[in-house]
Amino acid sequence: MEKKLFNIKPKLRPYKIFIFVLLSGIAFSCSTPEEQNEKKEFDISSVIEKMSVEEKARLVVGTGMYLPLPDSIKAMIPEGLRKELDTTTAYGKMVTKIRQYLPGTAGVTAEFPKYGITSQTLADGPAGLRISPVREGKEGTFYATAFPIATVLASTWDTDLIENVGQAMGEEVLEYGADIILAPGLNLQRDPLNGRNFEYYSEDPLVTGKMASAMINGIQSNGVGTSIKHFAVNNQETNRLSVNTILSERALREMYLKGFEIAVKESQPWTVMSSYNKVNGLYTSEDPELLITILRDEWGFDGYVMTDWGGGSDIVAQLKAGNDMIQPGSPEQIQAVVEAVENGELEENILDTNVERILSVMVKTPRFRGYENSNKPDLEAHAAITRQAATDGMILLENKDNALPFESSVKNIAAFGANSYDFISGGTGSGDVNEAYTISLIEGLQKADYEIDEELKDIYDNYIKKTRANQPPPENLLTALLGGKQPIPEMELDESIAKEMASKSDIALITVGRNAGEGDDRKAEAGDFYLNDKEKSMIEMVTKAFHAEGKKAVVILNIAGVIETASWKNIPDAVLCSWLPGQEAGNSVVDVLSGKVNPSGKLAITFPTTYEDASTAKNFPGSSVKGETDDKEDESGFSFMKRVPWEVIYEEDIYVGYRYYQTFDVPVSYEFGYGKSYTSFEYSNLTLNTDSFIDQLEITVDIKNAGQLAGKEVVQIYVKAPSDQLEKPESQLIAFGKTSLLKPNASEKLSFTIAAKDLASFDETNSRWLVESGEYTIRIGASSQDIKLTDKFFVKEDITVENVNKVMTPNRDIELLRQ
Repeated sequence: MEKKLFNIKPKLRPYKIFIFVLLSGIAFSCSTPEEQNEKKEFDISSVIEKMSVEEKARLVVGTGMYLPLPDSIKAMIPEGLRKELDTTTAYGKMVTKIRQYLPGTAGVTAEFPKYGITSQTLADGPAGLRISPVREGKEGTFYATAFPIATVLASTWDTDLIENVGQAMGEEVLEYGADIILAPGLNLQRDPLNGRNFEYYSEDPLVTGKMASAMINGIQSNGVGTSIKHFAVNNQETNRLSVNTILSERALREMYLKGFEIAVKESQPWTVMSSYNKVNGLYTSEDPELLITILRDEWGFDGYVMTDWGGGSDIVAQLKAGNDMIQPGSPEQIQAVVEAVENGELEENILDTNVERILSVMVKTPRFRGYENSNKPDLEAHAAITRQAATDGMILLENKDNALPFESSVKNIAAFGANSYDFISGGTGSGDVNEAYTISLIEGLQKADYEIDEELKDIYDNYIKKTRANQPPPENLLTALLGGKQPIPEMELDESIAKEMASKSDIALITVGRNAGEGDDRKAEAGDFYLNDKEKSMIEMVTKAFHAEGKKAVVILNIAGVIETASWKNIPDAVLCSWLPGQEAGNSVVDVLSGKVNPSGKLAITFPTTYEDASTAKNFPGSSVKGETDDKEDESGFSFMKRVPWEVIYEEDIYVGYRYYQTFDVPVSYEFGYGKSYTSFEYSNLTLNTDSFIDQLEITVDIKNAGQLAGKEVVQIYVKAPSDQLEKPESQLIAFGKTSLLKPNASEKLSFTIAAKDLASFDETNSRWLVESGEYTIRIGASSQDIKLTDKFFVKEDITVENVNKVMTPNRDIELLRQ
């Protein structure tokens, strides 16, 4: 059947142009024993009745963002955008006080000791707690663990492991004195070039939702909260503050809200962060259909919603829409709320509801409960879980003639590529972590007792030192402000060096590095999505030299996101994708190279043959809206980016990632779910408990390790559904699981329960989740294309799983919603 791509263009709305920066205070306050006793009888309704309108306004508006910046970075910020906190006022004194407790956090709420209201400390981020490692007037350092990026964690396909990572991360949140961590990120990796893809899990909403749920459950098991983000459809950095994302109801529900829905229903995050962008004409932070109708009424969310830092435009509209907290906040916004209540623009009972939601979360926080944090989380144990998670999330892409693991004869190693010596642990911007160390590839090899060619090491060390000394500040201001490693540009490699190393070393390792982060999207050009000439020459030259000596060459991809591999992947003997694996990076890579750990990671994102093959390539990241202006004063109060009238139309509709490539027969370099192992697995005894689906399906399958080494296997279940009423992709992931570590010849039976919602598609006409009658094919495999077993079942009659509200349509009446 012919597939029709979505193509719609509703009436556009005005955008704002500029937004101002507020650099003021953050942190939280301690409580006395008397206050703790009072909190045991804390009555939210009673407290709200006692509060003045101004106090309520101060609670729903953050206390600003404090960034102790070096002079070189301050110079990058226009002087007119900097504001200093007035420390002589009662408010300023309060902010000054709470600033002292946890430096480096993203935001904090006001405190009111007379009511027993404690502040809530909100800290980045998705790859670990982002705080300052040093504190004025205090000795010692306060490092946090840099965990593997979300893409690595998703590549493990192991929810139990991810929950363990969450438990470790949550312990650091607790022991360092934060209340809520601004994580995890659930946006889809819609396009390979999104600069923040590394913060997100997958191109698939099921993987996204399940991984996020595991992370949330792990973090919140410590009695601290999470803030899932960025809600919703935040899939690019280009003009992120103003972009109007236009998409169908079906794509919205099936693709971009699905992961959030799973996370809310399965893990109950304490808070949700609304995104910067507009969806079908309205800022998400000002959209009652998103924040009330869908999030609260349909999904049952009972926490509070906060803005992304500087998100939205109209603070009154935000509070009315159910966006309870404005971050990072400014005194001007507090005054705006007070005036809105006084002039009748904002009903006080709506403000009371916002306050009630904030306080309902506050009473669960460590600070309110009087927890005395130690400032001494178990960083050694967390490093161990980081090492395991990174190792299990690495993907063996190529392995000709069993080039890996290293043979026992491999002792002397020649490491090429600047990033072998300057490995990247995590992304830039708010996704960066102030960790104590990053183990480079070289250090990992040395710790495993491999010998590194010192001559080659000296060449790279000198090159890196010289390049770093002359490297200009990053053009991306958010990277300059918030941190993150800039990769060293690859040096020109002399062929004589490659030949000399091949003559005296046992194997070559070649590292290709890429980083990305908040504020910029990547580029489909050499040196980013594509390798540049120096990198291609290095791979070809080194491989040729080592092959001439009967030796092997291995490429390691130390990358933040997908890159082009099709044109060069067959040159080296093996390719290992490590992504950005956290602070134990080199140790984790060497665990795989040496065979200490059998790689079991599988891709949660497709590697296209070329960027142009992606279904989103023609419309990412959108285009400007000519002739659109907005004269209204920008009320968001914080940003380092201009607001440019911009739109992007999701013409590909539901056909993102493997859904597109398989349905339209587009070849890829590496398919979704792909990953090699040092052993092999056999699939057998696929059993369905019924061939006539009513409301549940039980699936079992046996997995046997048929190889010579112990290993784990990721088992993926896809379905091909009938499409008489609604178009369907060629296949769709509906469940997955991972075996335990199986010894050679050992077997394990995996069981899966499939509910009706897992099979349902969204029917826009009737605003319902529909399981269409007809024949369904179950495909069980090692990837989306490597299918091992199939079976069929039937649905006799259409099943309406759930009726929902018809909201957020592309052509909705925005003005009516604003009233």
